[in-house]
Amino acid sequence: MSLPTSTPHLPAKAQQILRGALPEFLKNGYTRTSMDKIAKVAGVSKQTLYNHFSDKEALFTALIKQIGSQKFKLVWSQPLTGEPQQVLTELGWRILEQVNDREHLSFVRLLIAESEQHPELSQLFLQNVAQPAIAILTDYFQEHPELKISDPEVTARIFVGTLIHHLLTQEMLHGKEIMPMSPERLIKNLVDLVVGDSS
Repeated sequence: MSLPTSTPHLPAKAQQILRGALPEFLKNGYTRTSMDKIAKVAGVSKQTLYNHFSDKEALFTALIKQIGSQKFKLVWSQPLTGEPQQVLTELGWRILEQVNDREHLSFVRLLIAESEQHPELSQLFLQNVAQPAIAILTDYFQEHPELKISDPEVTARIFVGTLIHHLLTQEMLHGKEIMPMSPERLIKNLVDLVVGDSS
């Protein structure tokens, strides 16, 4: 299982720069955000900025790793131990609750918008969040043969992907009014589909 590439413990100035950079990227997009503006809003000199991050891509890469690592830990740091019905229900709620914050969804929207011009950045986000998450859940399914899952990786992708799709349609695409779905109903039926007759 590949674990996310977490950022090392960054110096206080580097953290200050990242905090200043995030709202600029969210407001202006990757291409239209300048290092000069980041230095200004972060309250550092351009020399200090370039001492910590060689260019905009390096800065944005650090931001992806930091955000990905933080969000990954909130959802996946708790071991998946116990009977599947309870474990998967709790995991479903953690994914929906922790991923569903305005700043994180805005960041995902930014990555999607920039993915055509900068595919390496969106791939980096997947490597730090999606890949290790799928690996952990795949391992859990493999450790529970009583579930009779023929392809644990596909099932892991279906489980996580269904929850992310729910957030995208309900929150990012404003689908609550035209195709509402309660999280309770979604999680219950998703878990039932995976657990099947084994419970």
